[in-house]
Amino acid sequence: MTALLGALLAAPATLPSGAADAASATSGPAAAAGQVDSRRVVFDVDNTSAFTLACDPDGEAYRLRARLVGPTADLDGQGDPLWVNVLVHDIGTGGWFWNLRTHPAYDYATQLARAGQTSLVLDRLGYDSSPLADGWATCLGAHSDMLHQVVQDLLSGDYRYTNAENGTPPVAAHVVTQGHGVGGLIVQAEAADFDDVDGVVIMSWADSGPTPTAVRHGLEQARGCVRDDFAPFAQSASDFRGIMFDSAPASVQVAGSRRRTEDPCGDVASLASLSGQDLGAGQVAAPVLLLFGARDVLIRPEARHAQAEKYATEPVMRIFRGTGSSLPLEEAAPRVRALVLRWLGWLS
Repeated sequence: MTALLGALLAAPATLPSGAADAASATSGPAAAAGQVDSRRVVFDVDNTSAFTLACDPDGEAYRLRARLVGPTADLDGQGDPLWVNVLVHDIGTGGWFWNLRTHPAYDYATQLARAGQTSLVLDRLGYDSSPLADGWATCLGAHSDMLHQVVQDLLSGDYRYTNAENGTPPVAAHVVTQGHGVGGLIVQAEAADFDDVDGVVIMSWADSGPTPTAVRHGLEQARGCVRDDFAPFAQSASDFRGIMFDSAPASVQVAGSRRRTEDPCGDVASLASLSGQDLGAGQVAAPVLLLFGARDVLIRPEARHAQAEKYATEPVMRIFRGTGSSLPLEEAAPRVRALVLRWLGWLS
């Protein structure tokens, strides 16, 4: 079944950009209808650690802030049984990666909304609108646990709009998690530990096989954590562009580099400790869509296929030519969205 699905999904990954973008407008579980909206939401979570990425966070209560982006009817709770995509960002980025509103053609969440999809664009703890005073207070296992709490709150409706005038946010009937880079590791671990999502999309992550470039920047970041509790993975804007992008328009690269963030050093330390460990891929029961850029400078080419072989059920895997790490922001973005939308349509 997975092999057949992969064959059916192969076409959008190789369509010309314009044709793929047109396909993305009609490929989702629900056809786009009416107005698209974006509303701020808040989740109350505990900074506690899950199992696969076990670590030692402070255990305190925090608020995670996010944006719910989708058709207005869905955000008003008036749509069909709701599928919500939880979008989880990498190190060095933030929710903006999925919702780059200054560049509408590369605004992944809004483009999905126009195809009828609703997404939760999350700022993880310690990033942008979800601040953290002490960068050593959290770690990757805690991000996995907090993601689980967010998923459960979506399914129960136990979260709220920041603006009370928006009323009560919708209750999700189904949740799909999508992660980029280390965000891909987080969604993988959450699905392995809790088995509470209907699908997992992992972009630009492999459990092993970092390139010398990835190792060098990781060591530089670790040295920064000797001096402080937050440190950047990319030491400069130029480094960030070189790591993250290959074919993205120059204006997108500049916009991204201006928004780059420093990472909590608890995340940095827990990531460094994971080498050689089982990171949960074999325990993921949900369907997996695994996406890579052929020119990703952080992942060795052989690591892509090695990653695909780790899952309990055969994932659908695609590698996009001429594309770096930041798949939703690269020239291939329309093809990436088209493929994701077709896969989501299969899930529903």
